Order: sequence, then structure tokens, then C-alpha cells
Amino acid sequence: MTINRLSEQPPFTTKDGSTIRSILDRTNAPVQNQSLAEATLPAGCTTQRHYHKLSEEFYFILAGSGVMEMDGEIKNVSPGDAILIPPSAWHQITASQTLRFLCCCAPPYAHEDTFL
Repeated sequence: MTINRLSEQPPFTTKDGSTIRSILDRTNAPVQNQSLAEATLPAGCTTQRHYHKLSEEFYFILAGSGVMEMDGEIKNVSPGDAILIPPSAWHQITASQTLRFLCCCAPPYAHEDTFL
């Protein structure tokens, strides 16, 4: 059984500029097909617009508010919102208030699968 405590996971900056803590992924568990991370984005900040060639991604907003842009479509996001990001969809998120959200990727997140 693998149980990882979020508070024990070191933060790092992804290729798109967000700060994440991997909750479960290939670096800290015997994960094969997905990854789960917590991301934070300070108020007024925006991730770099990017896409993942292989990964399907979900964002689940836990706290804060912002604007999600995907392939030119723009929507406001807030706690409780779940966002589906298909492979190859250009996307970025901007924080109006500091955002905290979960990022789930299948296959697992990899810097090599992030294209700017």
C-alpha cells in the first residue's frame, strides 16, 4: 500500500511555470498510468500557454479563482470546477486570486510531454 502525505512532498516548478507538489507519480510511488499533483499559482500570475502531446489532464479547483483558456475558449473558474484538457489542447490558467488546484495526468506528467 502506498500512502503519500502532501505536506511531505517537495514543491518544484513545471515547464509551464506553475509550482506543483507531486502527490502520486513515477517519482514517489509505483505509478504506471497516471499522476496526481497539487498546483499553486499566485494571484496575478499565468502559466505559459502549452500543450501535452500524450497526456489527458484534469484540473480540479480547490481554492481561489481565475480564468482558464483552452484552444481560444475562455471561462472563469472557481472552487469545485473540474476542467478536462484533452491531449494536444493548447491551454493556460490565470489566477485572479491565488489558485490551488489538483492536476491529474494520464499518462503521468512529464516535462518531455510539455510543449510551449
